[in-house]
Amino acid sequence: MTTSTRAIDDRDLDGVLVLNNGAVPSVNELTRDQLAELVAGAAVALVAVDGDEVAGFVLALSPGLPYESQNYRWFSGRYQDFLYVDRVVVAESRRGAGVGGVLYDAVTERARALGAGRVTCEVNVRPPNPGSMCFHERRGFRSVGEQHTENDTKRVALLALPL
Repeated sequence: MTTSTRAIDDRDLDGVLVLNNGAVPSVNELTRDQLAELVAGAAVALVAVDGDEVAGFVLALSPGLPYESQNYRWFSGRYQDFLYVDRVVVAESRRGAGVGGVLYDAVTERARALGAGRVTCEVNVRPPNPGSMCFHERRGFRSVGEQHTENDTKRVALLALPL
């Protein structure tokens, strides 16, 4: 099947929530209301679909939002022209099938359309997420910093892809 993307809508929220919360600790857990709020404020809120199957999703945010994420605030304090990938999750059954690449291609296209100078994100270093780190490095992301989060229970690499 061919993977395509479309905007997240209400019919997707329950499935996206299951994907998101199944990916903890790579992303933080959300309630349905928190997810709906994130989707509403996102510059990019897409699902990747194969037929009727939701294969993954991405949420990316523009600067200037009152978003409390420590990592988003880190980028906001250093850059004015970025698109921040808050979370991207691919269904376990679809990992390695190019779904993440399709989602990131859409994010990069939108970032360019918005005039952003870079796409930013973080990847866990502790607990480690080597698959995500390799994926981002292959796509050209480079480390621009590191920080401890969640009461020092996590350490993240802060990454940027110049456009």
